[in-house]
Amino acid sequence: MTDTTPARATPGDALRFAFGTLTVLPVRLTRWDRPAARGGMLAAPLAGLAVGAAAAAAGSALLALGSGPLLAAVAAVAVPAVLTRGLHLDGLADVADGLGSGKPADDALRIMKQSDIGPFGVVTLLLVLLAQVAAVSGAYAVSPVRGTLAVLTAAVTARCALTLACRPAVPAARPEGLGAAVAGAVAPRGALAATVVVLASCAAWGALLGPYGPLRTAAAAVAGLLCAELLLRRCVRRFGGVTGDVFGALAETAATAVLVALTLH
Repeated sequence: MTDTTPARATPGDALRFAFGTLTVLPVRLTRWDRPAARGGMLAAPLAGLAVGAAAAAAGSALLALGSGPLLAAVAAVAVPAVLTRGLHLDGLADVADGLGSGKPADDALRIMKQSDIGPFGVVTLLLVLLAQVAAVSGAYAVSPVRGTLAVLTAAVTARCALTLACRPAVPAARPEGLGAAVAGAVAPRGALAATVVVLASCAAWGALLGPYGPLRTAAAAVAGLLCAELLLRRCVRRFGGVTGDVFGALAETAATAVLVALTLH
């Protein structure tokens, strides 16, 4: 009898899955199976670190050229959109339209699959992008280091929210797409371990902000994950599970919550 169980994913398989599905970086996706999905979603925060580093570099470069914090913030917010082809923002808008429609789950999912954006999506996108730019601008106005760390913390936390959304208790809303590929792929122990690493990393670079820096960055990351979890639960109740759009909405929600939390004193 032939064993058809997929081989265990290597670290390379996991990284290719994470970067191949969550970024537009030229990474060839060689496997699309459960082991690769499991490893890839565990590695999602690493993809976030790469995106965040690129965003922070763009913002810092403009600051160094004398642009001022507002334009630097626009660049730092634009880079993640470019590196994800705007898919996370598109997912946020689609989820807003689906949740705002008030229709049954099947009809709401159908609305989310449409190529156009409705009024709920437009307003949500506008407010979220304004909040992100305002928060990053405020951080850059204090210091380039604060702005850089805010962008990094938001990007890594956003992808950690995706890791947590892949735990077994969360079903897929559709039988196809990214949601179906990764739903339930990450064991609770793995999701917890990834979260601990992310929070520890945020606290570590938060030390650059002074004595209370580690607490502030870690607390902001926790706030981002909690906001994403609330949205996840709402989507599961409303749609019956997760979709690729839901993952995008979770990432943008977590990132925005982190940036807003870091503006508070």
